[in-house]
Amino acid sequence: MRCPFCQAQDTRVIDSRLGRDGDQVRRRRECSTCGERFTTFETAELLLPRMVKQDGTREPFDEGKLRTGMMRALEKRPVDTDRVESAVHRIVQRLRSLGDREVPTRQLGEWVMEELRELDQVAYVRFASVYRSFEDVSAFREVIDGLERQPPGSSGKS
Repeated sequence: MRCPFCQAQDTRVIDSRLGRDGDQVRRRRECSTCGERFTTFETAELLLPRMVKQDGTREPFDEGKLRTGMMRALEKRPVDTDRVESAVHRIVQRLRSLGDREVPTRQLGEWVMEELRELDQVAYVRFASVYRSFEDVSAFREVIDGLERQPPGSSGKS
């Protein structure tokens, strides 16, 4: 690792520890030439799959887009940001664990609905109404009836 201060090639690791849920290694380094210390972070570089839209077009997965969609459904709802970030993290982990190069957006949408159902039922209905293109009130009624039959926490998430 090159020293960011003097550009010397020779640095040594002083301390290593896990960070951020064990997905990252934090290393304290010291330059053998100038003696300055600095921190580096090491993470595994895993490519996320491309998303296959319903019209057949493909685009790279965009975590920001996922977060924005969930936040839009959760707008003005009493849900802690940390819980939303945890939900986004779980979805990204599911994408990585699939190991597929391409994933249909329909699958991603179903995972988002599972997470929203656990976070906030109103947000779940909001998202479902757009995602499933509800045409009339009876579609809303079906989703709400389903929520009443199956309370949060029992959605059978794996």
